[in-house]
Amino acid sequence: MAPEHEVLTWEAFGTGALELAGLVRDDGYAPSIVLAIARGGLAPAGAVAYALGVKNCCVINVEYYTDVDERLEVPVILPPALNLVDLTNARVLVVDDVADTGETLLLVAEQVRRHVAEVRTAVLYEKPRSAVRCDYVWRRTTRWIDFPWSAPDVTPPAGRDGGPA
Repeated sequence: MAPEHEVLTWEAFGTGALELAGLVRDDGYAPSIVLAIARGGLAPAGAVAYALGVKNCCVINVEYYTDVDERLEVPVILPPALNLVDLTNARVLVVDDVADTGETLLLVAEQVRRHVAEVRTAVLYEKPRSAVRCDYVWRRTTRWIDFPWSAPDVTPPAGRDGGPA
C-alpha cells in the first residue's frame, strides 16, 4: 500500500521556512553558518539563512533516497567533500527538508560536530521514526511529503490560451 501523502505548496513552504527561522531566533541560537543537505535541504536552508540574516551558507551532498520511500542501505556523503578546516569556532545550523529515518541528519551532524563549536539541526518536517530529534522542527508527520522542489512535473503552467506560458 502506498504511503499517505502530504503536499507542501510553495506558499506553505514560505510560511514554514519563516516559522522555522523564528524557532531558531526565539531560542537565542545565532548560527554563524547554515549548512544545507543537498538536494532536499537547499531551498529550506536558503530561506532560513535569509530569514536569520546568515550570509555564510554551505552545502553537503548526501545520497540516501532513490525513490518514494526507497533508499540505500545507508546514506553516503558525495563529493566534493565539505572542507571543515578553520571552523573550530563555528556555530552550525544543519538544515534539511525532512528527518524521515534521520540517518542523513545523523551522519552529517556527526561529521560536522567533530570540527565545530556547536551543531544544531532544523527541518521542516520530522517523523516519529527519525533517529535524530531535531532542535528545530516546523511540523511533525507520519506522511510522505511531496515537496514543491521535488515534484515530478516541473513544467510551467499553461498560459491563458492553453499553450506554454
